[in-house]
Amino acid sequence: MKQRLNIQELEPNAYNAILEIYKYLETTTLSKKSKNLIKIRASQINTCAYCIEMHTTEALKNGESQNRIFALSAWRESPLFSEKEKALLAATDEVTLISNNGLTEDTFQKLKEYFNANEIAQIIIQIGEINIWNRIAVSTQMFHTTSNVL
Repeated sequence: MKQRLNIQELEPNAYNAILEIYKYLETTTLSKKSKNLIKIRASQINTCAYCIEMHTTEALKNGESQNRIFALSAWRESPLFSEKEKALLAATDEVTLISNNGLTEDTFQKLKEYFNANEIAQIIIQIGEINIWNRIAVSTQMFHTTSNVL
């Protein structure tokens, strides 16, 4: 498979604007573990192989367990995720699949049990940001070779 377009080269100003959001999100109070769960889960939903590989590798380097990564696609049934993480993952699913029902009131209230208003805002922005990258990568057929990620 060959990459269709290189957005970074063709539209550097737009690419850099998205990159600035990424850089900002790296400074927020949301934990790395939470950020990694959002990135991997949204990438699974969007079938973005490029981002799944990138963020799985990143999560493993940050101390995430392989078992939790393996179980992430079935997070609702898995005992490996806390109720706080399940609220985060429910929000990730609902915001990524926004046209289904949006962020439901039930999920929003669950988020409020575990996160303050600023953290909820950060979660929503984090979900939106990874969805932008997923859509770019899938649309342009970006991919990693194994040698690039390991």
